[in-house]
Amino acid sequence: MTSFVNLSVECRLPDLAMPIRNPFKSRTPDTRPPDSSQNITPGVVHISSDELVQCRLQARDLRLDSRRPARSAITGGHASRFRGRGMDYLESRAYQPGDDIRSMDWRVTARTTHAHVKLYQEERERPVVVMIDLGPGMFFATQGAFKSVVAARAAALIGWAAIQNGDRIGAFLFNGGHHELRPLGGQRGVMRLIRQLVTATDPDAAPKNQSIDAQSSHLNEALLRLHRVARPGSLVFILSDFYAINADTRRHMQRLRQHNDIVACQIVDALELAPPPAGRYAITDGVQTGLLDTQSVPRRRAYADYFSAHHSKVRELMQQSAVPLQRIATTDDVAQVLRFGLANPNSEFSRLQGAVA
Repeated sequence: MTSFVNLSVECRLPDLAMPIRNPFKSRTPDTRPPDSSQNITPGVVHISSDELVQCRLQARDLRLDSRRPARSAITGGHASRFRGRGMDYLESRAYQPGDDIRSMDWRVTARTTHAHVKLYQEERERPVVVMIDLGPGMFFATQGAFKSVVAARAAALIGWAAIQNGDRIGAFLFNGGHHELRPLGGQRGVMRLIRQLVTATDPDAAPKNQSIDAQSSHLNEALLRLHRVARPGSLVFILSDFYAINADTRRHMQRLRQHNDIVACQIVDALELAPPPAGRYAITDGVQTGLLDTQSVPRRRAYADYFSAHHSKVRELMQQSAVPLQRIATTDDVAQVLRFGLANPNSEFSRLQGAVA
């Protein structure tokens, strides 16, 4: 008997789509978190503003970094690296285009015959930016919730954690178009992010009929745009399944990494970790249909090899770019995974390396 798996990026489940009580419609929205006893059904295909507001409770003990506390609360809560004149000398490094010439280290330049600049440490607010991939493949899951819904939960948790730490939250969303939210502090910054997440992760707004070239280049275009607008010293979270990486992605990632700290969050579905039970499955991407046959051993092996190669490619990219990698499955408790991964970045990275080997 032939079983059926719907892999459509246009998959819609009207019976699961709950009416959204949007707090942004009122003139003076209530931005307080919902009462903990309130029962809010987690989104599967759609995400609601109520659920993302409630993430505030789960973000209370979510630490985005472990850098030392600031000596003064006037300028901000972090000892961040900024190019220019600051409080404490940190180190010297090779000159890069865009560096402030007033920070030239003439002694090191004369000794090495190569231009060098001084880096200073200054306590500042830290912009936190979430870059969210909402390409066609993110509107998909076989278990748990859509990848887009999982990414929205992670972004909201990061946003709440950022403002609770006194930082500003911004975002860069791309789903066929690019939506930039410049970093903004306080509840206004998070609520603005939540509004955009609810709109951008709606399956009805999912990009359709994109060309192969567009699908394979949108991540690089977003990284290039982010490099141009991200303030040096920002903490950047990239939420994606990373199927759009190619030979140019490492260059864009390393350029962004030169002036910012980056954490990569790979959103995965169970079907990408192991082949389904032996059988024949009807599949569709919303435009074309096909048949996935996993009955034979060679085909199951080819299936497993394809996804293993993809995970290895993502892992290698992050290693070469010195970017920690955090994997979040569509069935995971997103807050719990982020909490552990951010508190133990090295051990989590090592565990992921073994898991996908």
